[in-house]
Amino acid sequence: MARRAIKNDSRYEALAALTGHIFVDRSLADDALTHASARGASRIDYQRLEFLGDRVLGLVVAEMLYAAFPDAPEGELSLRLNALVNAEALAGIADETGLGELIRAAADVRALSPRKRVNVRADVVEALIAALYLDGGMEAARNFILRWWEPRAKAAGAARRDPKTELQEWAHQVSGAAPVYETQGREGPDHDPVFTVAVRVDGRAPAEATGRSKREAEQNAATAMLLREGVWEAETGI
Repeated sequence: MARRAIKNDSRYEALAALTGHIFVDRSLADDALTHASARGASRIDYQRLEFLGDRVLGLVVAEMLYAAFPDAPEGELSLRLNALVNAEALAGIADETGLGELIRAAADVRALSPRKRVNVRADVVEALIAALYLDGGMEAARNFILRWWEPRAKAAGAARRDPKTELQEWAHQVSGAAPVYETQGREGPDHDPVFTVAVRVDGRAPAEATGRSKREAEQNAATAMLLREGVWEAETGI
């Protein structure tokens, strides 16, 4: 397929500013910014871009952490990696970079609350990384990832413990009982579900969060309660 030069308009200027890359193939940039809900039948398979971008991101972040923390054991590196590549972190990158404003999505998806659009923003970040890799090679993808992920990797608390384990220990201290997780709902297609989970600790208001799996939603709910109750401090840049 012939490669087409990207048009010099404000949309692509914004994309170039946040990625540091000018796309040669405009269709790759368009596909990356078009959520599956708004994709026409003739466009590239959106899930394929996400699949590739997820792997490229994981490799670059793992490489970055390996070099940045030479004395860290495997367990700590794994915790740091998970904190940097989960849906919440990717959605935060989309918000921080302004990428969220460039996403094309169907009206019903745009009408969802920001909390329920976490996966949409995360998906687009992964797709964009894949597009950068396909258009400019690993250098283009790595430059983008290092620019936006490196400050987060160095933030205090980036190697936090598993939130469910942390919450369970805290809950036993304050209430003498384990936290209880309840699935509140499941939305979206089978290939891209969004689970909503609430966690309850005796004597405390419940905390609710979403995730691409029940496990991720439970972890996000536990994190939300730990932050709200002051067990964990909110991190700047995270």
